[in-house]
Amino acid sequence: MCKGLMRVRAMARRRVFGIASGASGRSTVTSQAGTPSSHHPNTASSRPSPHHPTTPSSHHPILVVIPLLVIALCPSSARAQFTPRPIADPATGERYHIEAAAGFWFPTADISIASQSLGIIGSTIDFKKDLGLTDQRFPEVHLELRPATRHKFRLQYIPIKYDQTGVLTRNVVFNGQTYSIGRAITSTLDWKAYRIGYEYDFISRDRGFGGFILDFKYTDVTANLATVASPIVTEFTQAEAPIPAIGGIFRIYVVPNISITGEVTGFTLPEKAFKDTNGHYLDVNVYGTLNFTNYVGVQVGYRALDVGYLIKTDTGSFTLQGVFFGVVARY
Repeated sequence: MCKGLMRVRAMARRRVFGIASGASGRSTVTSQAGTPSSHHPNTASSRPSPHHPTTPSSHHPILVVIPLLVIALCPSSARAQFTPRPIADPATGERYHIEAAAGFWFPTADISIASQSLGIIGSTIDFKKDLGLTDQRFPEVHLELRPATRHKFRLQYIPIKYDQTGVLTRNVVFNGQTYSIGRAITSTLDWKAYRIGYEYDFISRDRGFGGFILDFKYTDVTANLATVASPIVTEFTQAEAPIPAIGGIFRIYVVPNISITGEVTGFTLPEKAFKDTNGHYLDVNVYGTLNFTNYVGVQVGYRALDVGYLIKTDTGSFTLQGVFFGVVARY
């Protein structure tokens, strides 16, 4: 469009200059005697010159005004065609390459195990009802590396351990040994939960993102039962396995420095995939983050962890869910 206006602009200049030169020519015509032509109306110099016709249209004022307006508007039209690219303005807390978080988790526990040995079927032992387990708090640490805006590598570690002493209210069989009613039992459950994952955010905006997660969860659980008085009977069972998982994550900023994040990852091993082996793993997190600056913030949220397994004749069921608090630092 502006090219066409430029052509009109050039034509307007020629027309304006042509009118100006025509007016100048008429004002300077003189007679051969050196006196102005107005003193000799009957001379040939007073007749219209064939080189400067004096038609009415060549003197109309609008023909001068319109081209001048075209000349004035053309630069404005050219500027209007240029639209600058928007500058990214990430929310507070989203400018980082390394993020570290630490806090405490306060879950309620529902844990039961059964272990068979020497062909003796084990009892399903409830750690709260049978062994006196009480809810505890556990530390947790997180590390995230973000080499690019949409790519994140994640590491999480939560050491879970319960120690308790209780008096049996029924006979139980554990790992081929019988523990009689009325006996005092010390028990330990040591569960190390590692999580290594990769996150890709296929939606990435200044005020939030959404993506998928590929996780590799390594679970190592050891349960130990021992009598307090003689005869001393001590038995333990251990289950450890790498568990792949897949899931999704989203984050939205309700205001520029407060976000809400939700993520779910899980995996189910079909019963027919391996003989006498199956299991499931589900990890749900919902939390809010208050960022004081781009580098420091606090978090509060709710986590639910559900793990179950069957390995030959040993079974385990672990469900922990509760609130957590933490601080986060970024670089």
